[in-house]
Amino acid sequence: MIRRARPDDVDAITGLIHGLAEYEKAPDECTVVPEQIHTALFGPHPAAFAHVAETDAGEVVGLALWFLNFSTWDGVHGIYLEDLFVRPEHRGHGYGRALLATLAAECVEHGYSRLSWSVLDWNTPSIGFYRALGAVPQDEWTTFRLTGDALTALGAEGGS
Repeated sequence: MIRRARPDDVDAITGLIHGLAEYEKAPDECTVVPEQIHTALFGPHPAAFAHVAETDAGEVVGLALWFLNFSTWDGVHGIYLEDLFVRPEHRGHGYGRALLATLAAECVEHGYSRLSWSVLDWNTPSIGFYRALGAVPQDEWTTFRLTGDALTALGAEGGS
């Protein structure tokens, strides 16, 4: 079953995020704590949204954490999928596809023009899965990121 995340899912969501970091071979880079997830999803100004995959026994085993982006070319929102993760022992049962189908339905229902996400180049099982769904890689784009000292230095130029 796929459903919107609830506040009582925060610990499970945090655990899934840490599980994803481990899968992506970067567990030391993941420092998120449940309080941050609670604020991001359920605080006064939610910055993100989530759906969870739940077994028949009520165990949360999968996660799609996402936020809205905006296409200036289309003039409408889209969904950016930040994290998609299903616990390894629960893969192959349709949870990942169901989570993505739920987000696609969210896009259609609200008139959003796209559902997009990133995947690590080495993650060939996921790349194959996404291609089988009809997703197309955006190979002509390079993702950039500012963090740490570089972010702080540039931010100092901008002031507030």
